[in-house]
Amino acid sequence: MPMQMGFRWYGEGNDKISLSHIKQIPGVTSIVWALHNKMPGEVWEIDEIAEVQKQLEPYGFNMDVVESVNVHDDIKIGLSTRDRYIENYKTTMRNLAKFGVKVICYNFMPIFDWTRSNLFHEVGDGSTALFYEKGMIQDDYNAMAQYILDFTEKYNMSFPGWEPERMAKLDELFKAYEGVDHEKLWANLKYFLEALMPTCEETGIKMAIHMDDPPWDIFGLPRLLINEENIDRFLNMVDNPYNCLTLCSGSLNADPNNNVAEIVRKHCDRIAFAHIRNVKHFENGDFSEASHRDCDGDTGILDILKAYHDCGYEGYIRPDHGRHLWNEGPGNVRPGYGLYDRALGIMYMLGVWDMLDKLGGK
Repeated sequence: MPMQMGFRWYGEGNDKISLSHIKQIPGVTSIVWALHNKMPGEVWEIDEIAEVQKQLEPYGFNMDVVESVNVHDDIKIGLSTRDRYIENYKTTMRNLAKFGVKVICYNFMPIFDWTRSNLFHEVGDGSTALFYEKGMIQDDYNAMAQYILDFTEKYNMSFPGWEPERMAKLDELFKAYEGVDHEKLWANLKYFLEALMPTCEETGIKMAIHMDDPPWDIFGLPRLLINEENIDRFLNMVDNPYNCLTLCSGSLNADPNNNVAEIVRKHCDRIAFAHIRNVKHFENGDFSEASHRDCDGDTGILDILKAYHDCGYEGYIRPDHGRHLWNEGPGNVRPGYGLYDRALGIMYMLGVWDMLDKLGGK
């Protein structure tokens, strides 16, 4: 069985891209979905999951991959209340398993999910893309968060990891994380995963952690999944085939010292889900998202795809953030998640894969 191509979709009423449009992209078999109205720690109920299944079935898409079932801050901080939220997580897993879910993508980043300074940065060809200006991500986390929240409020969009209810308590959250250094966060991650592994074995669901984005500490908050050494530590820490990776090429390659293709070859059997995204670096440490074409960025997309092909990868894969093209912009597209550039990315990836098949991987 070859790799399985997916497309992230934010749900009816929450995504301007329709399932009928996604159906017209050749090769897409899987919708990467979530219940975006759920707060971290809440149980995903069976009737809520069934509603998504009902939406996908007419198009023949599977719902094998969920991105994301977000982890409650009490688990990351290591509070005494974490066991209750872990039990809720297990209940959600059992409910998801009833619908054939095989992979849960999640992250363990404190407070903030992905971090960018500009959601619609002009890249020079008339398109726009997500942009990270290193000088802007320094001390004032409230200013950066307010930029994101102003956008979501103006255009009535919700971003996973940027829930207004959580962002309203930013100062409180930062205070709660004061004692959580790297080692404490590692210990809390281990506790969480060891508690879940029996449920993974019971349900057949793989827990696939997403890389930290960007792959370095921000605002004094520790980041763990940032390089090959830490990925090695993570997989050895809970050495179970259900403890897996969502290997995001763009997140890792925001640090140009990371060689994603080497990590793919080293840990292919533990990569349950692959995100393919291209990044263009600037000498001052800034970076911009780019098209999926290898020569348009610095991530080494061709080498990464060949590494997956060489190791016989049969997991799930999707194009990650793309540029905003052809009149996509604020108000009519989710930043990074337009239709056209992701569709182009899929065709590029499948073209590379088809040629590797034809050449026998040579």
